[in-house]
Amino acid sequence: MDESFCYFVAQMNIKRNSPDLFKILFDSAGEGLILLDQEGTIVLINPRMIELFGYEEEELIGNRIEILIPKRFVPNHEQHRASYMKRPDKRSMGDNLDLWGLRKDKTEFPLEVSLNHFEAEGERFVMALVTDVTIRKAAQDRLKDLNIKLEEIVEERTEELRQSQELYSTIARKFPNGTINIFDRKLNYIFVEGEGLYSLGITSELLVGTSYLDRVPEELKEDIKNKLKTVLRGSNQSFDLSLADRMYLMNAVGLRGESGTIDRILLVEQNITKQKQAEENIRHALVKEQELGELKSRFVSMASHEFRTPLSTILSSANLLRKYLDMDVSLEKQEKHLRRIKSSVKNLTGILNDFLSLDKLQEGKIEATPSHWNIKDLISDIVDEMSDVRKEGQEVVYSHSAGSEEVYLDQNVLRNVVINLLSNAIKYSAANQSVRLESSVKRKRLYLEVEDQGIGIPKAEQKHLFERFFRAKNAINLDGTGLGLNIVNKYLELLGGKITFESEEGKGTKFFVSIPIIE
Repeated sequence: MDESFCYFVAQMNIKRNSPDLFKILFDSAGEGLILLDQEGTIVLINPRMIELFGYEEEELIGNRIEILIPKRFVPNHEQHRASYMKRPDKRSMGDNLDLWGLRKDKTEFPLEVSLNHFEAEGERFVMALVTDVTIRKAAQDRLKDLNIKLEEIVEERTEELRQSQELYSTIARKFPNGTINIFDRKLNYIFVEGEGLYSLGITSELLVGTSYLDRVPEELKEDIKNKLKTVLRGSNQSFDLSLADRMYLMNAVGLRGESGTIDRILLVEQNITKQKQAEENIRHALVKEQELGELKSRFVSMASHEFRTPLSTILSSANLLRKYLDMDVSLEKQEKHLRRIKSSVKNLTGILNDFLSLDKLQEGKIEATPSHWNIKDLISDIVDEMSDVRKEGQEVVYSHSAGSEEVYLDQNVLRNVVINLLSNAIKYSAANQSVRLESSVKRKRLYLEVEDQGIGIPKAEQKHLFERFFRAKNAINLDGTGLGLNIVNKYLELLGGKITFESEEGKGTKFFVSIPIIE
């Protein structure tokens, strides 16, 4: 008991152990005090109890305590009271329960009750301290309501967040032809989704927490690492990445955290293989179109030159023959012009055949049809057939030097190859010069060598030799379309063969042909 209270008691001239002191304390207590006998009858109440319940003192004294309890609680309360009287102790009443009092006007209010017991003159009494907790209860109810509302809001936000995450994850998982990736500063996966991921048989769960660089080829790892580190320094990156037969467009941007610094990287990978192929096809088509335009231009230029000379020869020789018939000119002169006409017609036929062969080869209309035949017999026949185009004193020396003469190849295709090479050798060689042609079969391949002692090919122009319409500067004045060797090269590609050459301007040219023999 503090000094001020003691002073107050002393001033009232009341002894400490005086019954008057305890009555003053009982009556002036700020909480309700009630004294019950062991039957639950109200023996004594203080003014605060009268104030709390609205009864007069005489209305309560002698009544059972249940008068102050709502009827619905009375049965349980009587049982609890009887139980307490058998084993009384000092405690709060109704732990973890809401207790309610009933006023005279039948209104109810929440309260707390603390119990204690004592015995006097052989009789047991229970004293209860009753506290009105209406304000506290209201505050608790408000707090409870607020907590419930807060929990509902949290649940709503959590559900919205979950739905948003599911939506974002679904959108990312359906990201077409690529993946959406998020890395930490160590370039480890934080998030990864996309159709491109699942098309490779990989799930995001397998990658989260692992290093992105582990999936990058060793030769590209350092370059990719440097690019992504640059993003962490604030410079976004966009670049192409080639992996095996796939091409990816990579866009990397930095993501800032709460501190404002870039602590993550968003990398969007998009498979652009099909787009690149489409672009390549368009470029290829443009090149083809340009080549076709150039081909048409060269054809017009070549045709106007190459067709004019033989046609003029045919026309002039035909006119002369008609005059010779009227003038009784010798048969020898007439045969001379007939040979000129025949040669010009053969020249025109060769030009047209070259164009037809080139067109068929370009469109894939020619297919190899192998058969068994004798290589020596075929080349010997070709040599005989070309006797008409040889110049005076020219000789074609042919030999089969090694291996079987029987081969299994497309005879027509090889015939065109030999005719083209042999006719060029004769055309670009002077009179009285010989042309050598040799064939051999070794290690399941057919080998041909065609050698002349003609004008040769200038070294600076040799790289263009197999291009369409190519004519070396020292062959401009000689008949030809510039298509022969281009056609030969394509025929050999059809057979799986190849052609090479050696040449020196003014000393001649040697061609080497190698073709696999089908078994």
